[in-house]
Amino acid sequence: MNHRKGILLAGGSGTRLFPTTLAFSKQLLPVYDKPLVYYPLSILMLAEIRNILLISTPHDIEHFRFLLGSGEKWGIEISYLIQEKPEGLAQAFLIGEKFLKDNPSALILGDNIFYGQGMSDTLVSTSQDSDNACIFSYQVDNPKSFGVIEFDQNQNILSIEEKPRFPKSNFAVTGLYFYDNEVSERCKILTPSNRGELEITDLNISYMKDGKLKARKFGRGYAWLDTGTHDSLLEASQFIRTIEKRQGLKISCPEEIAWRKGWIQNDELAKLAQPLKKSGYGKYLLNLLNNKT
Repeated sequence: MNHRKGILLAGGSGTRLFPTTLAFSKQLLPVYDKPLVYYPLSILMLAEIRNILLISTPHDIEHFRFLLGSGEKWGIEISYLIQEKPEGLAQAFLIGEKFLKDNPSALILGDNIFYGQGMSDTLVSTSQDSDNACIFSYQVDNPKSFGVIEFDQNQNILSIEEKPRFPKSNFAVTGLYFYDNEVSERCKILTPSNRGELEITDLNISYMKDGKLKARKFGRGYAWLDTGTHDSLLEASQFIRTIEKRQGLKISCPEEIAWRKGWIQNDELAKLAQPLKKSGYGKYLLNLLNNKT
């Protein structure tokens, strides 16, 4: 049985966040109490994907390597590859072809934040289907800004359109995608769009035409947050702060996820917490061991 591997795409220049991102990647910016990249990384971990490839720019790749390391401290394995020039989201599967080998995959965009009760169960159950592709939709009030899915009355996918002038629904395609082991081969035969990129929408349509594309809805009780502008980055931080302060629990804490899934033991969690103990984040990790949270 082939195990699903994950790709975390953390490229791009973050121009909408200039001058904040002139020096380093937006995925290294803080969202409340942790770097933005922790959030998509945690989603892959919640899906029980432990072999992950991070793709970023030549300028930023070493910053990510310094922050995340090999992943061993969290019981996972993180590899790194460079995207010399951004040529579409689907390009990630060409860059990562050797990494994926003959395994099914999951792609998550490095600036996407997801939150919801039962998220791990949803992701794990989706991951078990390695014969089809699956995308995740979320209801929005401005669908013109997204890829949009049209469903029939039985929730089957009728169409997918990228930023349509006249949207056929309010369900946007999020930045999380699950694919079978044929995805790299499919990307090789994609035709670049007018802007010269390999579009993820075209990849999804190819699966849809072959009857191999499914869609799951993140409904009420779930949050999908954008972090592409200064305002949305601040709003995401405020959302995370509100939840964490109210519940006393951390969102997207890789150390906790690894510990709760049994990938690291108590002594390893304590070791990870020690350098962080002067912060609320480190104290939280120590409290996990003391059964205070």
